[in-house]
Amino acid sequence: MASIRIKAKEKDGITEVKALIKHPMENGIRKDLETGALVPAHFIKEIECTYGDKVVVSAIWSGAVSKNPYWSFKIKGASKGDTLKITWKDNKGETDSKEAKIK
Repeated sequence: MASIRIKAKEKDGITEVKALIKHPMENGIRKDLETGALVPAHFIKEIECTYGDKVVVSAIWSGAVSKNPYWSFKIKGASKGDTLKITWKDNKGETDSKEAKIK
């Protein structure tokens, strides 16, 4: 399941990380238009970025985040050629992660 696309670019000691995550992000209160039944909740609840052995950014999400979320942030101290990793876990126990080299 390749659900994460990452771009990481370093400039003047600051690395800008951009991630696009493919996920339905259902909040559990939307009704199916055909059946009228509630669509079960299915959303990313934890997401983090690690660099080296350290978590540099982490977040707790809920069903209020839109489908296929875009996540962007900046970190200090990383260098071109280094690797970072983004990992998510959803409310159904599914998880995914991806590594990217900083350009």
